[in-house]
Amino acid sequence: MGDRRRRRRLASTVTVAGLMFTAAACGSGSGSAGSGDPNTLEVWTRSNPDSAATYDRVFAAFTKKTGIKIDYQPVINFDQQLQSRASTKDLPDVMINDTALMGSYQSQGLLKPITADSIAGHDQITAKTWSSTVGIDGKHYGVPYSRQAMTLMIRKDWLHKLGLKAPTTWQETLQVAKAFASGDPDGDGKADTYGMVVPGSAQNGYAAWWGASYLWQGGAKIIEPDGNGGYRPAMDSAAAVRAVTWLKDNLFCGDKNVVQPGALTAITSNATNFQDGNAGMYLTGPYNITTFDATPGKDKYEVVAAPAGPAGSDVLADGENVYFGARTGKAKQERALAAFLISPEGQRIAMTSVDGHQPVVRIPVNSTLDAAKVRDDARWSVVQKAYEDSSEQFPNAPDFAPIKQDTADSLNAIFTYCGSDVSSGLKELNDTLSGDLKDQDLLK
Repeated sequence: MGDRRRRRRLASTVTVAGLMFTAAACGSGSGSAGSGDPNTLEVWTRSNPDSAATYDRVFAAFTKKTGIKIDYQPVINFDQQLQSRASTKDLPDVMINDTALMGSYQSQGLLKPITADSIAGHDQITAKTWSSTVGIDGKHYGVPYSRQAMTLMIRKDWLHKLGLKAPTTWQETLQVAKAFASGDPDGDGKADTYGMVVPGSAQNGYAAWWGASYLWQGGAKIIEPDGNGGYRPAMDSAAAVRAVTWLKDNLFCGDKNVVQPGALTAITSNATNFQDGNAGMYLTGPYNITTFDATPGKDKYEVVAAPAGPAGSDVLADGENVYFGARTGKAKQERALAAFLISPEGQRIAMTSVDGHQPVVRIPVNSTLDAAKVRDDARWSVVQKAYEDSSEQFPNAPDFAPIKQDTADSLNAIFTYCGSDVSSGLKELNDTLSGDLKDQDLLK
């Protein structure tokens, strides 16, 4: 079943990749509004209107400073529209999108390589952050723009009501979740509260996105470098079996209401139980801080470091990079925009909320800035410390999208069927991941 699913997806990916590579190799066409003006950059971000308003302020400041105009296009269905533009042989000049997409974009020929020291201010970005822009061939294919790491959002008023403290270990997390589910922490006399929020759907890889932190805390890896320039799958390890078994037995197949109903079909857009006020914990990204400050309210929850598993407290880190489309003629303007975006000025604007709009830089990539000081909010020091000291990113050089999706499919199936055998399920996943790596010529 897994191998047939992988073959179907591969056929689709090859078709799209071939289309996009041809488009990228042909360079710029004439479809974009800014393509005829050498002093105008067409810039895409994956944004809804809320975050787009923040980007508007960033780009206005850049134009005022440099005179370079921005034809800004916030795009929600980013990859679908990017494929459409590739088919017309007309890519955007600059794109800001997820770090985890770099391997996919680079393998399809969508990106120009970037020399890090050609970007003014490059030395204010740490080596760890720059490393997430390096492709299989050792070249940089993006400029870091924003980073984030998962932390635990927890109802401190519920903790106080039940005489509990924020958990620091997996076992304590389970104990608190059970107490939240059964102890009537909201005081309404009804059994209508849940321990934690889990976006555990297989859709778009959510189960792997959420579960990765637990895998790493359990000492497991999804894939790992083989020491010879390739990768090998690692989801059949004893550590992976133990971690996945703990999650299945305790969160999904144990006591009722430890996680919210429908957790295994939930994605982040509909996993709203924390802000709805009926779930007490959520391991999630800091972009939710603005949302949760409004509901359930800043005074009702706190941000704490993720509880540690048997192997530590590493959490998933991700973020966005600035990518230069594989087209020619505007390299100077592109470098100027990237330099502004990573500068203290550009980062501060992007980290600041005006009229309640969502900031688009979470943890600054500029090492001279402190997120907590910029925002005057000590909670952001928890997030920044998690990124700097206890975080891991999905491998960015491979095309990680199929790997994440296959991992999510497998985890979701294991968690859904409580009678499933974890060891055999992960062995099957490992075989599928071997095929994913072989497809990319990365299984040596």
